[in-house]
Amino acid sequence: MNKYQSFQEFLTTQSIPVSVTGFLINIVVAAVLALLLGKMYTRYGTSLSNRRMFAQNFVLLTTTTMMIISIVKSSLALSLGLVGALSIVRFRAAIKEPEELTYLFLSIAIGLGLGADQRTITLIGFVIIMAIIRFKSSAHRSDESENLYLTVSSHNPVKLDLDAIIKTLEQNCSMVNMKRFDETKEQLEASFLVAFDSIEQLNKAKTELQRQGESVRITFLDNKGIVG
Repeated sequence: MNKYQSFQEFLTTQSIPVSVTGFLINIVVAAVLALLLGKMYTRYGTSLSNRRMFAQNFVLLTTTTMMIISIVKSSLALSLGLVGALSIVRFRAAIKEPEELTYLFLSIAIGLGLGADQRTITLIGFVIIMAIIRFKSSAHRSDESENLYLTVSSHNPVKLDLDAIIKTLEQNCSMVNMKRFDETKEQLEASFLVAFDSIEQLNKAKTELQRQGESVRITFLDNKGIVG
């Protein structure tokens, strides 16, 4: 009984009051950093998905993480309760590319740092990481010869042949690099980084790809600009 009372007293004496002013400052800083992170991801990210829409999740994820950490750090009992809750709840997300997961971890890291009231360290780390992303993006794009994202999809994969698509692109593109290939019973989707030397090559490739089947859908996303 004495041990139980001692443990209960230990839990109750571990409560740390949370400053309302500090909490408000941290949550504002978290939102601002998340917005900046979203802009960096939208501009310098290489994911083929809708980066602008995906980046909208950063603010909510960062501020929510920051609020949770601010609350549980004030009490050891709440911290233990959070561990128990996370062992029951499982978070699942359709992450197709590692870059998306990396930015989500960065958003969580910002929330953790500010929730722990480590404002200076979090800001320094954020600035350094943003500088690294900017430098890597500049170095990558200076060496990158591909200038167009191309996605070919079909709702009837039986009529769509991947080898024929690649052969068509190789005949009409100066550079072909397949980045992603997804196939289900209902749909097939292949994404490429390609380079065209002229608009004529692009139109020819588009025409030949459309001959692969009536259900073929082609999407072009300009990365650097097509040489006219």
